[in-house]
Amino acid sequence: MPKTKEDTTKIPEATLTPKEVAAAIFEAVAAKEMDRFPEFLHENATDDFVAIGQFVGRDAITGFFQELYTAFPEFQIEVERIVGDDQHAVVQWEASGIFSGGPFQGIEPTGKQVSIRGVDVMEFEDGKVRHNTIYYDGAAFARQIGMLPREGSAADRGILAAFNATTKLRSKLRERRGA
Repeated sequence: MPKTKEDTTKIPEATLTPKEVAAAIFEAVAAKEMDRFPEFLHENATDDFVAIGQFVGRDAITGFFQELYTAFPEFQIEVERIVGDDQHAVVQWEASGIFSGGPFQGIEPTGKQVSIRGVDVMEFEDGKVRHNTIYYDGAAFARQIGMLPREGSAADRGILAAFNATTKLRSKLRERRGA
């Protein structure tokens, strides 16, 4: 007996694994499709960029990416690897772009090419990202945009020497106060 329109029921969509959700998020981020990835975020999700700070909630996370895309108009991200289990996904990636658009985290654009590697460690709740810790080398980023001197340069060695001299002086002052 053929089913009528009234007899058909919607078959629930299969629940995506954390690894599949992570892949979908990174596809949306790479395509700069801001309307796609928030659906994969828990209502009170947290993106904890270790080098920058925390962004709590879908609006704050989306705002971060809007700022990123504005600051780096040619932003690209490539996933190198995704691993996951039933409650976590870990994504290794490489991002690049030219800092030629608007300000980023209060820093004015420098026109410099940037390429950084990083890792996202995602924790899931009810099939959505609840907490994401993002690790990348903030000093390497700062060097590439010109905020810090090139590693090993005369300016870099000078900053290191000045820091070490200050540290030694503070140590001697603490010793004198304690005596």
